[in-house]
Amino acid sequence: MCLAVVAQLKEIRENVAVADFGGLTQEIRLDLIEDPKVGDWVLVHTGFAIQSIDEKEALEILKIMDEIAAINEAG
Repeated sequence: MCLAVVAQLKEIRENVAVADFGGLTQEIRLDLIEDPKVGDWVLVHTGFAIQSIDEKEALEILKIMDEIAAINEAG
């Protein structure tokens, strides 16, 4: 099973971006997506942006992840 994480692109330098994972920033590769722009939302797997997603979808995924985290903390 693969897991991809939602991140927002904050800076871009050639094929490398600084991505924000909910307050944690890390450099990721952009080789696998077309025409990335600062502010775009992406799915990241093993340090590579593998798919661009729209903001609505990104925020829904983040909401679900927060709900899962809350259940785990309570349980």
